[in-house]
Amino acid sequence: MTASGREAWDDDEGGTEPPARRDGARELSGGVKPLLVLGKIRGILDSFTLSRPALTLSEIRAATGYPTSTVQRLVANLVAEEFLDREGDRVRIGVKFAYWAAPATRGLDELEIVKPVLEGLRDATGETVTLFRLEEGFRVCVAMAETRHGLRREMHVGKILPLHAGSAGRVIMAWNPEAAATALSTTLERLTEHTITDPAKLRADVDQTRRDGYAMTSDERDEGATGLAAPVFDSMGDLMGALGISGPSLRVTPEKCRAWIDPLVAAAEQATRLIGGRLPR
Repeated sequence: MTASGREAWDDDEGGTEPPARRDGARELSGGVKPLLVLGKIRGILDSFTLSRPALTLSEIRAATGYPTSTVQRLVANLVAEEFLDREGDRVRIGVKFAYWAAPATRGLDELEIVKPVLEGLRDATGETVTLFRLEEGFRVCVAMAETRHGLRREMHVGKILPLHAGSAGRVIMAWNPEAAATALSTTLERLTEHTITDPAKLRADVDQTRRDGYAMTSDERDEGATGLAAPVFDSMGDLMGALGISGPSLRVTPEKCRAWIDPLVAAAEQATRLIGGRLPR
């Protein structure tokens, strides 16, 4: 230990005070001192996303806020230890990570793997978070983290709903052309006065969802209910399901929905990564 009581490799720019805990970081056992460098390494690894898998040092610096010298030194060490791989003037998560990560999900069901993502998004928004999958032309709720509010939309695992009404159905149609074609070729049942029953209008909304990367709907399946959803992909880049937030419109306001878009999309990407998925080409 150094005179300051920190491990010698605990970064000379870090100061003596531990940094603020990053989202998702777990509490240490009592009496165990944090290794500040591990938090910085996690910060660097968290900079990479499915949409930005390779980053330059300056992009990592911008994403983390770390000093340039810190980024240069840590990245060089991470490359040496195979946490990162070089790709020209960029670095990406090392292929060796796939070897290290393989035992983590062995024997676990995909739904168990993504459950913490649903719970985290529920806790962040306060509203019910669900995961829908396509089954026989319908969307089926396969996992959920229910709101703690007394006033809530009725939802349960196993609930079967039509594709043409609601944000999760819109997402499934946007990333599953066959499901969209089948749904649009049938009579679209009117569930509320806001349900889209014009195939051309619904097709336009599906195409817009694909461009936006998420869907947001209100009153389409239930009056006074609002939801937004984003896609989760499997290892082949195919749609695994639609991750969504929903609740009563009096709480789930347009302003809140707009504020939740980025956390929702980030959670959907996190779920994709946890199950070994990738973005479609």
